[in-house]
Parts: sequence; structure tokens; C-alpha cells
Amino acid sequence: MSTFTLEIVTPEHVVFTEEVNSLTIRGVEGELGILPGHIPFVTPLRVAPIEAKINGKTIAVAVHGGFAEVQGNKTIILAESAEMPEDIDLERAIAARERAERRLARGSQDRIDQRRAELALQRAVTRINVASSSK
Repeated sequence: MSTFTLEIVTPEHVVFTEEVNSLTIRGVEGELGILPGHIPFVTPLRVAPIEAKINGKTIAVAVHGGFAEVQGNKTIILAESAEMPEDIDLERAIAARERAERRLARGSQDRIDQRRAELALQRAVTRINVASSSK
């Protein structure tokens, strides 16, 4: 089966490097599937899980924004932050989701506070989905 290198990098460290069979990411234009030999491109990423298939097994990684660059036989995810399922504190993520939902329910006249709460909710839901998918 054909593979390509997937590298997930944050400003702090390399989160993941491995040969994968396929990759699903969520760019700003929608969901994208990447297979070996994909044409080169760069796209901004949404706060969402990415899923890599390795020999029939799916691995999810929580990615909180950034860019994906597909080049030849390598895809690099340059993420603002990224977490493997085993690094996510599920209880903390659930508490963060609840806080964000409360803030959004209260409403706010301040668009910045509203946007912060929306992003916090997206990050929390992404963490919960990734942590739950690994169990």
C-alpha cells in the first residue's frame, strides 16, 4: 500500500511524524482528503480533528488552526497547537466546553468576547472528539 510522510508541527515541538496511507483535514473551504501523490497545495485549517489512516487504523489528532502544506510525498501541518489523544485531559475539555456554552448563552455586546467563546467551544469540542475516538 502506498504511503506519504505526515508531519504535524507546532511552534513548540513536532507532535507527529509518520508514514500514512491517507489523511483527512478540514480547511477553510471544507473537508479535504489527501492520498499519496496528491497535487501540491497550501490551505488554512479550521479548528478540527485531522484523521490519518495507517495500515487500516485511524488516528485522530486535535489541531487548533494553522496551515496544511502538501508537497510531493510529504504533508506538513503547521498548527498553532495540536494534541494527540493521549495528551488530552477529557474532564478539563468537558469543563471548557461547558464554560464556553455558558458564555455564549449569556450573549455579549462585545464581538471579541463572543468570538473568543466560539473558538474556545470549537477547541473543547475538537479535544473531546479526539479523546473519545481513541477509546
